[in-house]
Amino acid sequence: MFSGAITFAMGVFLKTELHRRSEVMHSMDIHIVPNLLMAVGLASVGINICAGKVCQDSLDPSRFPRWKTFLPPFFCFSVFLTSLLLVAMILSFALQPSLEESLKIGLKNGIRFYKDTDTPGRCFQKETIDRLQIEFQCCGNTNYRDWFEVQWISNRYLDFTSKEVKDRVRSNVDGRYLLDGVPFSCCNPASPRPCIQYSLLDNYAHYNYEYQTEELNLYNRGCRQALVNYYMGLMNTIGPCVLFDFLLQMTILVSLRYLQTAMEGVIGQENVEIETEGYILEKGVKETLLETKEKMKKLLQFAQVGDASATTPETQPEEEKPATA
Repeated sequence: MFSGAITFAMGVFLKTELHRRSEVMHSMDIHIVPNLLMAVGLASVGINICAGKVCQDSLDPSRFPRWKTFLPPFFCFSVFLTSLLLVAMILSFALQPSLEESLKIGLKNGIRFYKDTDTPGRCFQKETIDRLQIEFQCCGNTNYRDWFEVQWISNRYLDFTSKEVKDRVRSNVDGRYLLDGVPFSCCNPASPRPCIQYSLLDNYAHYNYEYQTEELNLYNRGCRQALVNYYMGLMNTIGPCVLFDFLLQMTILVSLRYLQTAMEGVIGQENVEIETEGYILEKGVKETLLETKEKMKKLLQFAQVGDASATTPETQPEEEKPATA
């Protein structure tokens, strides 16, 4: 039960962290991982409560027989749910390209809408991007040059009577105000030089400055890579915990199966203190698979016959009417 609760808590934590950055994610495919962890975690708590009750009733041979018909489907259901832990762990690594592509598109749109502080639905986009760049010490999508390709200053803060502003707008085909500058949140406070945000590609705009050779006082890492590293680090930490929970749950189910089959040997015996043998499969693996296959065939045939009889209209022969003179 405790391991199931821990799995549920890990799913909630991962879900919360993904939801916090949902504004810079284009798709939510990666959310299947925390959803699986939460569902299987809750189910594991219920499974272990039931398993504990079975173990308690096994101490009294007179109370155990009521579980006889319940346990086979319980084992199938429990093994299926426990296997989902492995599926969640595999998906957490298999969906990395999807996560990276989602962040690539989401961050691109976030940077594009950075200036839209007056647009409903986007008014908090600037704050989101600024907090993201400060927290993860990153700049832009791939690097700081991504800011050169968008107008990230709103028109309401531009003086269109200024010659410099007019020249920049006219020089652009789309009429955007582009410049080789970045927002303040890209500045690295660890740099000894005061932050240079504007004219980053102009060596003559700043004293003793060469952007080709000098390490800029900006964050060099892009936010996409920073977020991918963060989330994959979380999943790399959660993965071993999920694997441990899977092994623990399977051990419990195997032990419970041994207990069930051993207790079935006691049912109907006068001496309940006798020694009995437990097993996982009553027959060999091959024989069990063949027997299960035959049962499934009979079940399908019975279902087909039932459907055919239901679709055939029932017709009753009309009674012959007596002849009239």
